[in-house]
Amino acid sequence: ESREVIATRLARQRGAILVPSYDDFDVMSGQGTCGLEIAEQAGTLPGALDAVLIPCGGGGLAAGVSCALKSLLPDVDIYVVEPEGFDDHRRSLAAGHRVANIEGETSICDALLAPIPGELTFPVNQSNVKGALVVSDEAVRDAMRFAFAARKLVLEPGGAVALAAVLSGAFDVTARNVAVILSGGNVDAARFADVIHPAENLVSEPV
Repeated sequence: ESREVIATRLARQRGAILVPSYDDFDVMSGQGTCGLEIAEQAGTLPGALDAVLIPCGGGGLAAGVSCALKSLLPDVDIYVVEPEGFDDHRRSLAAGHRVANIEGETSICDALLAPIPGELTFPVNQSNVKGALVVSDEAVRDAMRFAFAARKLVLEPGGAVALAAVLSGAFDVTARNVAVILSGGNVDAARFADVIHPAENLVSEPV
């Protein structure tokens, strides 16, 4: 189901004000503060920042971050990362216009399952983003496991796609300074536990 359609219907029924999750200039600006932090931290690196990988659903985070970075670090390469089956930005960038995702696809990256790039976000990303990368659900699970084991970070699936692009080899970081955005930890305990310790890998203790 479309979250946008459901939220619009509820807002009309209740007389509420709908704040878009990504297709809004104020939301995009707020998310752009992540780009300001990256630029500030990049100033502490021994070399220049080469690339930034950004998780992408509707494109709000990417639009905000890319505007901040292109203003402060115009030479940095910016890539969005999407889950398989929801690579609407990759296909839209190739087509030169917004292309919707194919209905019926599924992914564990529920935070990134927007039906189509945002009307406001896509032109911004079209100007600022160098390319789009795609990762599998299994690569995302591997990234979640790595983040927890190596850094004790709890990542939701959608928040781990950029890290998955690096760990899976979808993006080559050899001899490059690369910033990877980990964009959220909103995952329920049962799902996270299953990712960290898949049920098929558990061995029952004898009674």
